[in-house]
Amino acid sequence: MAHRDILPTSLKPSHYSLVITNLDYNTWTYTGFVEINGEFTISTTRVVLNALDLDINRATLSYDSTISEAISIAQDDQAQQTTIIFKEEAPIAKPSKLSLTFIGKIRHDMTGFYRSKYTPATPPAAASTLASDACHYMLSTFFEPGYARMALPCFDEPNLKSTFDLAIEIPEDQVALSNMPVKKITPVGDKQNRVLVTFERSPIMSTYVLAWAVGDFEYAEAFTDRLYSGRPLPVRVYTTRGLKHQTQWALQHATKFIDYFSEIFGVDYPLPKSDILAVHEFSSGAMENWGLVTYRVSAILFDEQTSEERFRDRIAYVVAHELAHQWFGNLVTMDWWDDLWLNEGFATWAGWLAVAHVHPDWEFWTRFVNEGMQSAFEADSIRASHPILVQVGNVSAVSQLFDLISYRKGASIIRMLASHIGLNTFLDGISLYLRRHAYGNAVTDNLWDALSEVFKVEVRDFVQPWIQNMGFPVASIEENGNQITVRQTRFLSTGDVKPEDDTTIWWLPLSLEDVSDKRNTSSITLAQKQDTFNINKEFYIINANAIGFYKVNYPPERLSIIASQLNRLSTEDKIFVVSSAADMAFAGLSNTAAMLDLLKAFGNETHYRVIKQVLDSVHVVRSIFYHDDTIKKGLDKFILQLIEKNLALCGWDTRPGEDYNTTLTRSQLLLAAVASGHPSISTEANRRFAAHRNNPISDPIPANLRAIVFRIAVETNPVDAVPFIIKEWENTSTIDGKEICLTALGHTGDLRLVESDVLPMLFEAPSNSTRAKVVPPGDMQFLVTSLADNPATRLLQWTWMKTHWSSIETKIGKNSTLLDRIVGAVLQTLTDASTLIEIESLFKDKDTTAFARALEVSKDRIRGRARYLQRDHEKLKEWLAANRYI
Repeated sequence: MAHRDILPTSLKPSHYSLVITNLDYNTWTYTGFVEINGEFTISTTRVVLNALDLDINRATLSYDSTISEAISIAQDDQAQQTTIIFKEEAPIAKPSKLSLTFIGKIRHDMTGFYRSKYTPATPPAAASTLASDACHYMLSTFFEPGYARMALPCFDEPNLKSTFDLAIEIPEDQVALSNMPVKKITPVGDKQNRVLVTFERSPIMSTYVLAWAVGDFEYAEAFTDRLYSGRPLPVRVYTTRGLKHQTQWALQHATKFIDYFSEIFGVDYPLPKSDILAVHEFSSGAMENWGLVTYRVSAILFDEQTSEERFRDRIAYVVAHELAHQWFGNLVTMDWWDDLWLNEGFATWAGWLAVAHVHPDWEFWTRFVNEGMQSAFEADSIRASHPILVQVGNVSAVSQLFDLISYRKGASIIRMLASHIGLNTFLDGISLYLRRHAYGNAVTDNLWDALSEVFKVEVRDFVQPWIQNMGFPVASIEENGNQITVRQTRFLSTGDVKPEDDTTIWWLPLSLEDVSDKRNTSSITLAQKQDTFNINKEFYIINANAIGFYKVNYPPERLSIIASQLNRLSTEDKIFVVSSAADMAFAGLSNTAAMLDLLKAFGNETHYRVIKQVLDSVHVVRSIFYHDDTIKKGLDKFILQLIEKNLALCGWDTRPGEDYNTTLTRSQLLLAAVASGHPSISTEANRRFAAHRNNPISDPIPANLRAIVFRIAVETNPVDAVPFIIKEWENTSTIDGKEICLTALGHTGDLRLVESDVLPMLFEAPSNSTRAKVVPPGDMQFLVTSLADNPATRLLQWTWMKTHWSSIETKIGKNSTLLDRIVGAVLQTLTDASTLIEIESLFKDKDTTAFARALEVSKDRIRGRARYLQRDHEKLKEWLAANRYI
């Protein structure tokens, strides 16, 4: 076990009583008083606990009838700890109470206890929300992984669980929320227009899921169908005033998901209420605080008139994911951050499971193969990856683990395991795990114990390599008559696997299907480096339905046969075959020509997810070879021919009764068409944009076309479109409008406009503009990612990062999760290997603790892209010429 930078165990907490008063909307400070009950494990005069950016001005320690005053309070911001020395020595194993008075900051970096600026949707807003800067604010908390210490002195580690009493003094025209229901509201006698809101005592829980919020809130309410403690459970979605009409989509899903999880986990939702809060400034999608889940506004609200359809499944999934955490993470919590995947991998898998249950027509597991698994493959295909079960030394390193490995690779392994042992058996094991460790902490071995007990087979024997080792294998196929030899080796997208990289032997469920279709495919596994299997050479497929977390490298002749047998493949099979071929080409195990030969067979494909995978695969090639205009034009022609038939069928406008996947397909095809230079699509988009720009009220752009029309206008007519969309971003009242505008702005190729108008949105308003607004930190990722995805602007954005690094640190440096995300987004799509030297130069004298992993990941990605460019450049051009695309 690696060294853990954890608190001394002298005082073990069992209960907190926290009172927050004197919220000041001018100085952005508050007064706190906390009593921490517990017992000492050793006799000592010294107590060490977590605190950061807090001014602790008094401390006492009480036991029996003794009250001991602190003689020293020393705060160490680097360690994020405070050491308190008392006059008398505390006794062992006696109930003791540590009492602390402190001044805290209401922050503005989306960590700890922080403020969010917003414009009220419906006037008049509560008068007290208006601060001295003439802006309205709401207050909320974000404590994961180690930000509770920014709001109160505490023992801020996941296995130091306690119960909590909370009381908070607020303006009487506002509303206070916390994990538990309100117990009472009492006027504050010596303060006009102030009340003290006291909440019921919480169950035993970790500090990182403690939460409270204050604001001008209203709510919509619904109730579960199942009974909890004899009555339906109340579920509420809270918003700032004027937005509650946009809560219904989330609300109807929340009640269903709570009932579903209670049923399949065999453990009822354990709290007396479930609240959801839309927060105006948020660095991620949501946070699973027990009983008070907080969300980015666009991840929870949906306007039936103005919201784009694609946000429906995003909201449904995020609600399911966060509610799954009420069991995985809150009821049973990982013992330490090493086992973060027990929270995030399971919540991810359970979220997909729940949405697939409620919306079978969405084919949600198909989406998982296309987006969830593929993004996990990409993250895990480099040396800078990490195991699912990763050793964490201190909390400052944890933020970097909230990534695709912990979430989506974790979920992929769970899906593979659940399929192998059977979903019902798997859920029985999960139920045993939850009941056995309820209100406590667990490690990964506890999960294997429960599953093995139910399955009657030692699960860890075959799943352990997947959890303890980074990476995944590629199963390479060699054919010999009616037999195939399957050999597993580690897959690296850089294509340079060395013997020391390839030491793991994974357990692979081969899911081998052929025309006989009579075998028990779940029993066919590979648990050694290679083995030989009988097949019917007329048709066979490995990893049917993409259940296993590995890639398959077919011989070129077999890939050609599969391309002629697409009618025999499931949707998941098609996605998996395409993505595997693309990955083999990227790594040099095959080539781009072989992949494009396969993709030509998909011209008649109509399924949204298959089309998306095909287009995604070509997009990667375009983004790498973008500098060669001949190749770019050839790939554009290839794409247009590939989508021509479907494009003609889909049209521009949604038809009555149209299914959800058709709506998504239209968006995908239109975007691909304009990115590839389709003249009539560009003309129509610009016509719609011009009409809307001239008269936004009489010529609105339909919700499902806003992202498409804005992006096309920015790409083809940037001089007119960019200023208009910046103003739209500033003024839009639609919930998803800001994200759509920021994403569109990143797609212009006009570098002058990017430099003068777009990039300054991140850090400062341009001097020649009347615009004073800049992108809030929580929204930066949408513009940054879009600029990085655009080959024309990615280098310019990198140059801006080098120039404005101090501004970035000032703006988001305290939020390590966001900083890690921004750095990774800017760097990962760069293609020129020379930028590796620039990256080293920029960061050689910087503190990179918060984003060290993102740096290494980015450098590996650059190496892989650079090798691919060098290796396949001429071969790709030859193929395009031979097939008359150039």
